[in-house]
Amino acid sequence: QVHLAESGGGLVQPGGSLRLSCVASGFTLDDYGIGWFRQAPGKEREGVSSISSVDGSTYSVDSVKGRFTISRDIAKNTVYLQMNSLRPEDTAVYTCARTKNRGARIGLPRAQDFGVWGQGTQVTVSS
Repeated sequence: QVHLAESGGGLVQPGGSLRLSCVASGFTLDDYGIGWFRQAPGKEREGVSSISSVDGSTYSVDSVKGRFTISRDIAKNTVYLQMNSLRPEDTAVYTCARTKNRGARIGLPRAQDFGVWGQGTQVTVSS
């Protein structure tokens, strides 16, 4: 059964760090790409970062570039989102998702390209 499970969210002060994990089951990360999305209250869902299956190439939107790093551990079938220098505007529910198609090179993650979603994990940045 194809499944994604996120963990690692929580409450952190501005300037702090968190590492989110997305454990995949039922498929392998060298077949499908993974994207991280976030949705803040009252706002639309936003694609944040992605990692492609074919070569592990990564992409992050400008608002998190230099602060967030996406990576993967093929052996653990897990994708990570390391978030540093967190800001209050990073507060959101973060969700990982798997591409619909195998071997896709992702770039900016768009929701319509993803077919399997995790349940999400809350990240709150506040003093």
